Amino acid sequence: MKLRYLWFLSLIILCGCWGTFDYPVLEVPVYPIMEYEWTPVTHTEDTHLDIVIELKPSEIDTPAAGTIVDIPLDNSPPPGLSAFVASELTDAEIEARIRVGLTDEAIKHLLEEQRGKYYFDRLSIHEQRLYVELLQIIKAYAFKTIVSSLSTAEIDKVFQCVSNDHPEIFYTHGYYTTSYTLDDVVKKIAFAASYTVGTNERDRRQRYIDAYVRECLQGMPIGADDYQKVKYVYEYIIQNTEYDLTSLDNQNICSVFLYGRSVCQGYAKATQYLLNAVGVPTTLVTGWAIDGERHAWNLVIVDGEFYHVDSTFGDSSYNPASDYPHDPDTANQWRESVMSLNYDFLLITTAQLERTHIIEAIVPIERATSMRNNYYIREGLWFDAVDEAKLQALFNREIEKGSRYVTLKSADNHVYTAMMDYLIGQQRIFSYLAIVEGVVRYIENEKQYTITFFL
Repeated sequence: MKLRYLWFLSLIILCGCWGTFDYPVLEVPVYPIMEYEWTPVTHTEDTHLDIVIELKPSEIDTPAAGTIVDIPLDNSPPPGLSAFVASELTDAEIEARIRVGLTDEAIKHLLEEQRGKYYFDRLSIHEQRLYVELLQIIKAYAFKTIVSSLSTAEIDKVFQCVSNDHPEIFYTHGYYTTSYTLDDVVKKIAFAASYTVGTNERDRRQRYIDAYVRECLQGMPIGADDYQKVKYVYEYIIQNTEYDLTSLDNQNICSVFLYGRSVCQGYAKATQYLLNAVGVPTTLVTGWAIDGERHAWNLVIVDGEFYHVDSTFGDSSYNPASDYPHDPDTANQWRESVMSLNYDFLLITTAQLERTHIIEAIVPIERATSMRNNYYIREGLWFDAVDEAKLQALFNREIEKGSRYVTLKSADNHVYTAMMDYLIGQQRIFSYLAIVEGVVRYIENEKQYTITFFL
């Protein structure tokens, strides 16, 4: 993507490249193996600590026949997993599960409550049961509760699914497990979340979050359709948040709603939280930017169709300082010269996303194929060919509205090349802007097939 100036009858390139897609880092979890004594983590990344305790034979009663308690509700044992036997739990461990609300009857209701959550719906029956157990333990601030899994890998997967489905859980930054083994065979595993704040602070922050949401949604157009809701939230998050690697709580919604500064995980979870609040089904997607750095964004359903939304990439403030001139004054002028909002990542297809993103499929991620509600389609900025009449009407409309800039989106590289030749190569842009002599500033983005003209 390049910022360029076009002088009448001459083309001069200034300042080199702008926005080389050096994208924000989503911190990678660290999974150290710990011994019996657990020490709480103090850093900000999501962390998983696995404690292993070797049981002595005398500490385990002989299982009573037929006392399986972690089988799915259809009464078939989970495939590939040893049955979790009730007699291997102590009375205290059974009571701990009951206190948390993990009776068989309660679990049935918990399962029903989670229907419709993106990641939950794509788990196996056994994983869904584990999902509601982890969720209930997290919400209860419970300590070392036995769960219905004998696999730390499975717990890790399901914990990520819970986190991705529930942006409102902003008060954890990982978890730890305690595996009880006999002769190197896992007999039971206890789970507990690692918390960043206590319940009083959690509730205090929630009140601030509620206030932010009320203020934000008050400005949403009355009667807005799903497209307008997504566009509004996308713009609101970007206009009220600065990308900042040093921001507090930058892996959860507090960074956006309380401090107005975050990284991609915070942007995506805040977007998810707001869109779900207005009835637009939204989930979190994790993966990598095309250069290999960790990243997070959203998958939404608009008018029954899937689309990807990346509010971080839509914010010009995410670009690293190395992309700007090093002199502070020049750098500020450079930032001010470009648009603060980039709509290239608002309601796009999987094919468009894959030009700059790599999806991490913790569960299957639905493929987005519709262009019906893409921003450029809905706003009349999409071009399948060089259309002189459409271009004239578009420039007239944006000039009359007092817009600072207008972005043209080409359907493919062939159309983009033709548009560049027509408007820049042949310098026809001057006729659309009614400029006889002067300068036109523009940004070209070959990756996204867009050209932005400043008016």
